[in-house]
Amino acid sequence: MQSEHESYWRENVRLITVCMIIWFTVSYGFGLLLVEPLNNIRLGGYKLGFWFAQQGSIYVFVALIFYYSHAMNKLDKKYNVHEEGGDE
Repeated sequence: MQSEHESYWRENVRLITVCMIIWFTVSYGFGLLLVEPLNNIRLGGYKLGFWFAQQGSIYVFVALIFYYSHAMNKLDKKYNVHEEGGDE
């Protein structure tokens, strides 16, 4: 049981780490560090670096929330720690 508990948390932390790396790369990397090279590309009439700094990182963040929720539901079912529906 302890080994299964540790495996569950290890996978959970790995999932959080991947999401945080993606979020950091998009928000800080694309929005600040790589803004000049990305500004040479246009997206819907706007410079791509500007778009990531203003809107793109928010869209990616919201998408990561939905991805994390979906992935955690699968992980919970895999380790049989998911919530059951119905009355308590």
